[in-house]
Amino acid sequence: MFIIPAIDLIEGKCVRLTQGDYSQKTIYNERPIEVAKAFEDAGLTRLHLVDLDGAKAKKVVNWKVLEQIAAYTRLQIDFGGGVQSDDDLRVVFECGAKQVTGGSIAVKNADLFEKWLDNYGGDQIILGADARNERVAVSGWEEGTEIWVYDFVQKWVEKGAKYAISTDVAKDGLLQGPSFELYKNLQDQCPALHIIASGGVSSIADLEKLSEQKIYGVIVGKAIYEGRISLSQLGQHNW
Repeated sequence: MFIIPAIDLIEGKCVRLTQGDYSQKTIYNERPIEVAKAFEDAGLTRLHLVDLDGAKAKKVVNWKVLEQIAAYTRLQIDFGGGVQSDDDLRVVFECGAKQVTGGSIAVKNADLFEKWLDNYGGDQIILGADARNERVAVSGWEEGTEIWVYDFVQKWVEKGAKYAISTDVAKDGLLQGPSFELYKNLQDQCPALHIIASGGVSSIADLEKLSEQKIYGVIVGKAIYEGRISLSQLGQHNW
């Protein structure tokens, strides 16, 4: 199981939100490159970089931060937030992202997302499958839908998706544990899918349980920033 630390960006700063609420924002570091280097120094190899400004603006905003982190670390970066057009996608890859996550676009412009999957392949394009009460949530979680998340994921697996990041919005930022049942249901429905769990991780025990569940990867954010899980624990543990 891959441990993937997260950096969420607002106005170029490293922040965390609670349940995707922009009014519940905590700034952890004004220089995200310092955070990224600390992750790398701890032995972590991946990074989940989210442009929250972009998610709100529906276009990529914080591409300069991506470019800086890609230039000064060896972290494999997956980037999400605001990637809504061919130009956005091109900029993000040119700035150094190895993978790009599309969630809202897969709902609102399915033809374009399918084209990206066809052109770049399922190894570079990650499906964002965030859910509230098992219904897909989009646009930085500010909008709900009536789309059943399992049907949504199944549809895109059939069209070539190999990876999906799934956040249970109701769990995110609360440090109350991940949505194990959501991921189990996704595994049962799409056994070949590489599922990346996100939201709610509060302890090493949560990570161990996800590892036992044979989840491909897990994104850890607030638990690191709040000191619930140390970088040394993440770097030294054999998952």
